[in-house]
Amino acid sequence: MESTARRLIDRLNGTLYGSRFYRRTLARNPPDRLLLTPPEPWPGDAKRGAAISRGEFHSAGDSAPIDGAIWRHAELSEPWLSDLHGFDWLADLQAAGGDGARRRARELVLDWITRNPPCRGIGWRPDLLGRRIANWLARFEFYGASANTVTQGRLFESLGEQCQHLARVAATARTGPGRILAAKGLIYSGLALPDGAARRDRGLDLLTRELALQVLADGGHISRNPSTHLRVLRHLIDIRGALVAGDQAIPDSVPVAIQRMAAMLQFFRHGDGRLALFNGGNEEVDWLIDSVLTRGNARGKPASTTTDSGYQRLTCGRTLVLVDAGAPPPPGHDDTAHAGVLSFEMSVGRARLIVNCGAYHGGDGSWRSVARATAAHSTAIVRNTNSSGLVDGGGLSRRPQAVNCRREEADGAILLDTDHDGYAAGFGLTHRRRLYLAAAGDELRGEDTLAGDGWHEFAIRFHLHPTIRASLVHDGSAVLLRLPGGDGWRFSVGANPVELMPTVYMGERGRVRRSEQIVVSGSTEGGQGIVKWALRRIPKK
Repeated sequence: MESTARRLIDRLNGTLYGSRFYRRTLARNPPDRLLLTPPEPWPGDAKRGAAISRGEFHSAGDSAPIDGAIWRHAELSEPWLSDLHGFDWLADLQAAGGDGARRRARELVLDWITRNPPCRGIGWRPDLLGRRIANWLARFEFYGASANTVTQGRLFESLGEQCQHLARVAATARTGPGRILAAKGLIYSGLALPDGAARRDRGLDLLTRELALQVLADGGHISRNPSTHLRVLRHLIDIRGALVAGDQAIPDSVPVAIQRMAAMLQFFRHGDGRLALFNGGNEEVDWLIDSVLTRGNARGKPASTTTDSGYQRLTCGRTLVLVDAGAPPPPGHDDTAHAGVLSFEMSVGRARLIVNCGAYHGGDGSWRSVARATAAHSTAIVRNTNSSGLVDGGGLSRRPQAVNCRREEADGAILLDTDHDGYAAGFGLTHRRRLYLAAAGDELRGEDTLAGDGWHEFAIRFHLHPTIRASLVHDGSAVLLRLPGGDGWRFSVGANPVELMPTVYMGERGRVRRSEQIVVSGSTEGGQGIVKWALRRIPKK
């Protein structure tokens, strides 16, 4: 419902602000120079930049030729178009290097100006305005400094129009990261362009308000999405750098948020250095995460419990288990939320073993729904029904009212006792999951209980990373798992039927890989169904 209302507001704003009369109010005195170039600490992808130079734009698993129609490919997904109009890829062209990449960057900036008049289309959405303004200003030396006077005049005229419009609509940006981006654009333009003090102050006010709403006390982002968490932290580091470059005071809320979020980012990392797959998150790039943690001055070991974010981290020996043991994000911040409550992921050393399926960012809406479903997570599902109601286009229509978690540690071992009532309204059931990780990290035992009224079929799913080789053994009562390095683990269960079934893995952004999942079936007899299972390392001979 919220996404529909948002689209209606975007359409009405396009009608109101897209008039000739409104355009005459923009940038009557356009800027004519930069006062400073904001620092840009994140290097781009030279391979992607080379493809853009050749005339191919790749994003969110889809590609399109770079031509006059590229800005309005209606058949491509919103994430694809947002990436295109946001101009983050200027960094990729700069990484590719050479005069050809520089010319391509300048051509595309000018083509955007020609084909996207104020204030029409997705490119004039407040979050994308902020994102693009920040990128145009930070990369100006690459694509704009060597341009002739006429070209620079067009660039500054367009920047003036965009900045003035953003100043008027920034507060209407989409809740969550969209408002951080709008604030970033205001702050950058206020620092880099003449007569920008009012925009800078407006951006800082918006940023301060949003940090109080979006960054939880334990440092987690309110979306509970590790990838969103990473992006917001990068924006804050950028803003801090721009304020330092402009010799401006930094609001106390910014370094505090950076410090807390950097510590929380460590929490989400698996042994391979990449992120866990919860609530719309993807693995992301390990070297980028390293860079963000360095610039965020992350110190010490990750926490084991996140009180406000609702995640648990169990570490023993070389084994790591990450658990979603919290309620879904609140309305307004649940665009990327998945129905994966009480799901877990497990890695051994650098190898991922048990995973969630990840998030899909391509143009096929049915795939996005599949990725968000409970069945795409390593948890229990009742009658093939999601534990939270999923709204097409993002958001939740219903959610568990109570998610509880208790943790005990003794002699190096960890016991986690969790439950949620997401199936109470539809089936009168509560799902309880108990996890026990042995002190040596060589055994993870679990107990899943569905308790309540009536007879209901359910399944417990354990999605395997694509690098794991799996085979049924012992007449189908157990599964032998072989990790990439050769280590072996055995999954065993009591009397419940065990199957190996196909699944998909979408943890790597823009890529769908085939994999397998272990599925344990059961039913509630007399109002209760219990499945006890175990994952044990196979000793090397």
